[in-house]
Amino acid sequence: MLYTDEILQTFAAQTFAYLKIKEEDNVLTIRLNRAHKKNALNPVLVNELAFAMNYAHYNHKIWAVVLEAEGDVFCAGADLKAFMGMQEEHNSTIPAPKEEVLIGELFKSLHKPCIAKLKGHVLAGGFLLIAGCTHVVSSDHIRLGLPEVKRGLFPYQVMASLLEIMPARKVLDWSMRAYDLPLQEALQYGLVTEVVKDNEVDQKVESLIKDIKENSPTAIRMGLKAYSELNTKAKEDQHMYLKGMLMQTIQTKDAQEGILAFKEKRKAVWSGE
Repeated sequence: MLYTDEILQTFAAQTFAYLKIKEEDNVLTIRLNRAHKKNALNPVLVNELAFAMNYAHYNHKIWAVVLEAEGDVFCAGADLKAFMGMQEEHNSTIPAPKEEVLIGELFKSLHKPCIAKLKGHVLAGGFLLIAGCTHVVSSDHIRLGLPEVKRGLFPYQVMASLLEIMPARKVLDWSMRAYDLPLQEALQYGLVTEVVKDNEVDQKVESLIKDIKENSPTAIRMGLKAYSELNTKAKEDQHMYLKGMLMQTIQTKDAQEGILAFKEKRKAVWSGE
């Protein structure tokens, strides 16, 4: 846990310098708000993102997260100058986390549906954000690029995240040749889950959220937890672990409500517990 319960309870009172936050109808919308720097990730923005994601994880009233961005670039990756100590002035009140934030691990431990809404280009380390999402809805005009080797660098952490989604040879080829990946290939490989016209992105995301909220947020949360932890279990232990997760899920209020609603032939009223 990067932040204590006591600090997370101050969420509504905090000031974010580089994020716009909206909490409404059990959905937390996180909007990257550093468009003047192409939403490049600096240490302050990374800490703010970790704070918001920790809040979403531990708040059972949050059933889904939407990740979006200001401007025509969703995220240009890491702000190298900022990570070398050249910070700009800001008004963020978000406290420093207890340990270093690893974005790839941050998304794995969210255990909530997370929808990336792409209306702008994604470059370099920006893929750390979308690779951890459960859904990625993309406009049909954006670029997906890994330019690191053109700058004498290599997309190390991005490579690890992409390898969980795409074939190894494709990831290595993309990393070494530094081209823009065609959106249809990104769709084929599962890097994005939907490609629609720019004016249809919002509607598609709203439709996804509606579908998700029809179902038990508790079951989804526990299912995503099991998914993220499954690879940490030995093969011979996986089914026993999953059986244990099922037994835990059956005992939840949402499971009791879902079973009762099914018997009574009515729509379930979820509590998220």
